[in-house]
Amino acid sequence: MIRIAIVDDHPMLRAGLRHFFSDQIDFVVVAEAASGRQAIDIVRKGELDVIVMDISMPDFSGVEALAAIKARAPDLPVLILSSFPEEHYATTLLRQGASGYLNKECDPEEIVRAIRTVCRGRKYITTGVAERLAEGLGAEGDKPLHENLSERELQVFLRLAKGEAIGHMAQGMSLSVKTVSTYRTRVMEKMKLESNSDLTYYALKNGLIQ
Repeated sequence: MIRIAIVDDHPMLRAGLRHFFSDQIDFVVVAEAASGRQAIDIVRKGELDVIVMDISMPDFSGVEALAAIKARAPDLPVLILSSFPEEHYATTLLRQGASGYLNKECDPEEIVRAIRTVCRGRKYITTGVAERLAEGLGAEGDKPLHENLSERELQVFLRLAKGEAIGHMAQGMSLSVKTVSTYRTRVMEKMKLESNSDLTYYALKNGLIQ
């Protein structure tokens, strides 16, 4: 049996996935969570084969949770199921440890295929993502600026773009204010931006926040 955890802050979506997975003879949903922090608690308990997780959640996002999960359980597959189009996040998150990225509008059968694929230790990459990865190999300088950010820098970028204060961010990420400020400086340099407002505008324009 493939033991699945569903992580999404929308109860109806979790219920829908749970019902759909119940029709698969080799699937069993063993845990659910509504936030990234709860997802990490599930990972700590173990007895899990794959996590199906959104990236847009309150307080502690799926992006941050992915980093924490891969640090604790590097071999645990994490399949991202997001409302954001794959061109916005897929290549970045795949590089940062996600095993696959699907849009919530995909065919439900594709989610089943993806889960079985990542549980065999392989990446699940759609045709669109494969094309973007291939394009990136030949046009490194043309990729979106946010794809140049490291794992931590992306976390800081998204929190800043949502208007979060550095002090609150430091507490939430278990970092010092000085360290978060250093990450902010790096983000600004890599993104070639000058203010938090610029970050927010970029994130909205590129569909990275709602």
